This record gives sequence, C-alpha cells and structure tokens, in this order.
Amino acid sequence: MRVITINANGIRAAERKGFFKWLSRQRADVCCVQETKAQVDQLTLPAFHPRNHHNYYVDAQKKGYSGVAIYSRHEPTRVIRSLAEAFDGSDAWAEFDNEGRYIEAQYGDLSIVSLYLPSGSSGDVRQEAKFRFLDLFLPQLVKAKRRKRRYILCGDFNIAHKKIDIKNWRSNQKNSGFLPEERAWMDDLIHKHGYVDTFRELNDKPDEYTWWSNRGNARANNVGWRLDYQIASPTLAGLATKTRVYRDKPFSDHAPVITDYDLELG
Repeated sequence: MRVITINANGIRAAERKGFFKWLSRQRADVCCVQETKAQVDQLTLPAFHPRNHHNYYVDAQKKGYSGVAIYSRHEPTRVIRSLAEAFDGSDAWAEFDNEGRYIEAQYGDLSIVSLYLPSGSSGDVRQEAKFRFLDLFLPQLVKAKRRKRRYILCGDFNIAHKKIDIKNWRSNQKNSGFLPEERAWMDDLIHKHGYVDTFRELNDKPDEYTWWSNRGNARANNVGWRLDYQIASPTLAGLATKTRVYRDKPFSDHAPVITDYDLELG
C-alpha cells in the first residue's frame, strides 16, 4: 500500500503546477492533502476529481483557508469529516472543525487520516489555539490505542520534532513549530505512547525537510523544516517498508512524503 501526504498550499495552485499529472504516475492507494484553500463548488475541473479515485473534501468555513482532502483508489467503508465525529463529540472541537482540519477514511479496522494542525506562527492568539488543539488531540490518540482501530495520521503537524528536523535549530527555539512544548508533545506521542514516525523509522539522515520558506532561496539551499508526517499506530510498527520526500518539482512550499507499507486495502 502506498500513501502520499502533501500540504498543497492551495489545491488550485498545485494543479496549475502539475500536481495531479504527477499524482497519476505515483501508483498511490491513498493521497492525503492539506490546506486545499478552496470550497468544493470551486473545484469543478476534472483534475480535482482524479479518474479511478474516490474523492473526499472538507472545507473551512472561511473561503480560501485551510481545508483537507483524501483521494483513494479503494472505496472506504466509512468517511469521517470532523474531529468531533471521529472522537468524543465534544463542542471543544468546533473551532477546529470550522477550519476544515480533519478527514478520515476507514478501510475495515484501518483509518487513514488527512490532518492539518494549526500553525502558531502568526502570533500568540493562533499559538494558543495550537496548544488547545494539542491538549485535546493527544488524549484521543491515547484512547485510540485501547481500541482495535489502527491509524495512519498523514499531514502537516506544523512541528519539527528533533534538531535533525530543522536546519537552523539554534535560532528557532523560541519560534512556533520548534517550541519546547511542541517538541515535548511529539516526544510523548512517539516515545511515551508508542506512535511511529514512519519516516524516521526508515531514515535517520539529516537535511530531510518537507517545508521551505519562500524567502532567501531557502528551498534551493535546503534550509528547511520537516513538518509533514505519516504517524502510525503502535501496532503498525515495522510495516513501513520504503519512504521518501519528493523534491524534484515544487507543487507547493511543502513537498510530498511518499511511504509504502506492507499492508493492503480492499
């Protein structure tokens, strides 16, 4: 099974840059997209509904903002379009569901999720929202371990976990995305609760980034951050067999992460 995740930074812009033509050649079973920045009624071109795929979008209420999608060659047994529906039904999820940050495709006991965590880079208000999300989300993932459902959480986590995951770690320790509290949250998820960073399970090399600033020739100089992950349930440890970041052609300020698993859908 091949899974791709990408923050498109606008699915219409990514389409113009050739993303869907590239995707058609990747033999992916599931592609998870974040930051579509479009309402479904704006996606009328055939490209946005790839042939031989089942296509699912969740929009933000605010136009041109956030949004997630899943393209799947196999029809899911169920599609969940909100965090509230996926977890405890709490009204506490409303601020994030209104921003279109979660969609889940279920295939039997396996869930593949396209997830877009909030960014705190625009200031204190958004950073506090990010912390609220993290405080809500981790307990639900801990509870998920006690159930038989298995997860692959694909998406832009807006956190660089380790020093190896960011080029200029010393100068970014007080910046959103590399704050001690955010990194500690990732530590708990992976080291305490057993979730698997499938990329790092297979690749421990430095300079493996998935996002670059549009300023200062950052991409050309590979001055980046690894913000995009495929995080798997503990029971899926060891089932990722191959992974890479596709950098050859830019569709976005993020790069796709492609991972193969010793799993089958359908």
